[in-house]
Amino acid sequence: MSRRDWPERAARPKIQRLSPERKETILATLAEGIEASPVLSALGVRARALRGRFYLERPWEEPGEDPEIEVIGRITPLTKPTDALLLETEYRKGSWTEIAQGSAPELIDRVAADTEGAFHGLGVLDNSIRASGGGTARQAVEMQPDRHFVYSETGGKCSVQEALHHFFGIPIAVVAEPSQWIRYRRSPEIVEVNEDRSRILVRFSAESFSGDSFGGTCLYARVLGDWNAYTIKPNQSHSIASAEAWLEKRKWGGWR
Repeated sequence: MSRRDWPERAARPKIQRLSPERKETILATLAEGIEASPVLSALGVRARALRGRFYLERPWEEPGEDPEIEVIGRITPLTKPTDALLLETEYRKGSWTEIAQGSAPELIDRVAADTEGAFHGLGVLDNSIRASGGGTARQAVEMQPDRHFVYSETGGKCSVQEALHHFFGIPIAVVAEPSQWIRYRRSPEIVEVNEDRSRILVRFSAESFSGDSFGGTCLYARVLGDWNAYTIKPNQSHSIASAEAWLEKRKWGGWR
């Protein structure tokens, strides 16, 4: 195929210039949607207007490092269709992927309900917290002998993220780690829980095109009263004991 036969790159949608009043209305709507979402508010997500677009940002801070701002999505006002907004996420630096089009309330609800990892992957947890009254409310959950979890009242199946929050009491921001594995759709599975429930070993796995399984392991641990998530070196991740021994040698610095 010659260069002239290559398909033309789709033109980027044109940005609609908004009046100051319209811009403030959209910002206020996004802020209300963030506040109404247990997950988005717990993650510290905020909306900001910049150069004609709206950016959804999350403050990010690693121990011992300067805080950073992670852009989890952007919203663009379009000229066509009139008054529509375009929601995108950046999977690679400078490469934005369309997620949806709609109004400001529809798009911020879409972000809150995300279960695929485009923004946070905790949409099921967000919905269950809202159902239990929002805020810090947690639902009663029971652990089965096979380390699966169900809601006490309904017997309904509980996802791993829901179990980590409702059953173990892990804060939402900690449940959201490791965010890159969630973003790349690695499915979590609880493989071991210690007796006092202060250590939970979770394996995040995915399947390659050839059918091979790959992934990583995270230890959720309560240390000095605070919950944290620690990524574990693969050859040290077969049990809680091996993961904890390895972390202690590293002064509780996770694997990267």
